Amino acid sequence: MNISVIGMGYVGLATAAVFADLGNDVIGADVDAAKIAALRAGEPPIFEPGLKEMLRRNLDEGRISFTTDTAEAVRASEVVFIAVGTPANTDGDTDLSQVEAAARNIARGLTDYKIVVNKSTVPVGTGDLVARMIRDHAPPDARFDVCANPEFLREGSALEDTLAPDRIVIGVSDHQVAERLLELYRPLDRPIIVTDVATAEMIKYASNAFLATKISFINAIADICERVGADVTTVAHGMGADRRIGHDFLQPGLGYGGSCFPKDVQSLIATAAAHGCDFALLRAAQEINDSRVGRFIERMTEVMGTLDGKTIGVLGLSFKPNTDDLREAKAVELIRALLGRKAAVRAYDPVAMEKCAALLPQVDYAHSAYEAARGCDALVIATEWNEFKLLNLARLKQLMAEPVIFDGRNTFAPEKVRALGFRYYGVGRR
Repeated sequence: MNISVIGMGYVGLATAAVFADLGNDVIGADVDAAKIAALRAGEPPIFEPGLKEMLRRNLDEGRISFTTDTAEAVRASEVVFIAVGTPANTDGDTDLSQVEAAARNIARGLTDYKIVVNKSTVPVGTGDLVARMIRDHAPPDARFDVCANPEFLREGSALEDTLAPDRIVIGVSDHQVAERLLELYRPLDRPIIVTDVATAEMIKYASNAFLATKISFINAIADICERVGADVTTVAHGMGADRRIGHDFLQPGLGYGGSCFPKDVQSLIATAAAHGCDFALLRAAQEINDSRVGRFIERMTEVMGTLDGKTIGVLGLSFKPNTDDLREAKAVELIRALLGRKAAVRAYDPVAMEKCAALLPQVDYAHSAYEAARGCDALVIATEWNEFKLLNLARLKQLMAEPVIFDGRNTFAPEKVRALGFRYYGVGRR
């Protein structure tokens, strides 16, 4: 099948690469000329395990190409995916300007019938908006259908999630259109839910909001555990053993970040308010998440007396492991708070330091976790990269000025670390 994907971010590029790998002819379109030039050279602009290899394989075999001309990509396609960014506005509502621009460009490329599929995360009703905009800018006889096909990708496992999703959601107004998309997804052999467009759009927001609420819930439980002397990791394990609850997203720590949960939670709160609903539960989840870094800094201050003049090592910068994405990263928020308390910060991350240096040039960036720890008065684990779990703790202790660890992701077993002479402070742990 001939496919075009508009927007070469995490979602768009993963979608384009996987569809090409399944044997389709794919054109990736983006307005960023530098990004397109890099992709043509086989260099993805994001870090994602396995993506570079998949991209280069499909470039070599001629199944994927890239352009800055969206209308050209549309003309060459049967199915057009919109996968552009939908960031939050300052008022918390969703900025749909990139979706609207994509719709106008699609309209200019309509020479025959197209299926337009919105894969971006958008508020309920955006499918109708896209259809109106295409109609307003397309030739009078243009024929098209607009569908919703929300993504459920996790950064760091985007290819795996595209190839083997828990479910595929397709929102359509015409079941003949659904059959065409079912044909496209059939090779994946995964459960498919076919519904109307508005319901498909809501499934995405409801899913992310529920997972964010689950994270905030266990963080609230962690706060209580610290007061009563319980261990939140064991509490979470006991909760997760119940099949109705499950273990996923019950990891306490600094809170959720990234490009999805913060903006999707805020957007659903705004959508609810616009329709006369007060989503108090979700507002509470957001407030808990917003308080996590401040609470962590206060605990550091209680232990150390003051952060002024202290050197703090920070391990991990990206919002989660296996990505270089810094959007809403709790590590970045933490470092800014430390700098605001007049601490000196030395940081290390396996892949995100170059991007972070552009945001926080006043930080001293190290070449390894051990270099980051050298001479530090305390060490913070801010992102749970696997390599941090395997650190030689005895060597780490020898390098530090003071053997103090604040574990924002509960990476280590407290008894093991304390047995080596560290003062150890996790989240919700004794």
